[in-house]
Parts: sequence; structure tokens; C-alpha cells
Amino acid sequence: MTFKDLKFEKKSFGGFGSKTIIGKYVLSVQCGSGTYCSPRMDCDKIEDYGSFEIAVWDDGGDEAWRTKYFYTSEIDDVKGWVSRDEIDELIIRILQEK
Repeated sequence: MTFKDLKFEKKSFGGFGSKTIIGKYVLSVQCGSGTYCSPRMDCDKIEDYGSFEIAVWDDGGDEAWRTKYFYTSEIDDVKGWVSRDEIDELIIRILQEK
């Protein structure tokens, strides 16, 4: 699985969002004027974005945030300005989790 496999939906408030279950985690990838992405605006297509806001949480029902587990330098539950290549690397790391 890679970034290209993620399914994005146009959000009613602008931008796009994807929420994908990968193993025991949920990966959220968002872009639009209200997210940490570039450009930070509501574009017409996903290809117009160069980076995205991501978040990771457990799929076990308690929705415990795990973004900091994968990015220990983060102080928030989301990470902004993440490239497609970085998302591909994150997906690999998530898939390697047992």
C-alpha cells in the first residue's frame, strides 16, 4: 500500500480527506484551507497538494492517538506538511507493526 492507494473524498467545508485502516491503526490524511498542508487552501484536485496533515490512532475503538508514537518529536496529535514520500514511509512502518 502507498499514498496512491488512499481514497480521498472532497469535504463539504473544502479540501479533501482520507481515513484508512492499516493493520491495527487508522491513518488520516487531510488537506485544505483548515489543515497543515501546502498549499494551505481548498484546491480542486488532490494532485494540487504537495504536502498533507496526517494523524494516526488505534483502530481498537478507544481512538487513542498514536501519531507521537511514529513521530516522537511531535508535540501534537497531528503532523503537518508531510510529503507523499513520507506518507509512503509511514505506511511501511505501520504495516511492520505487530
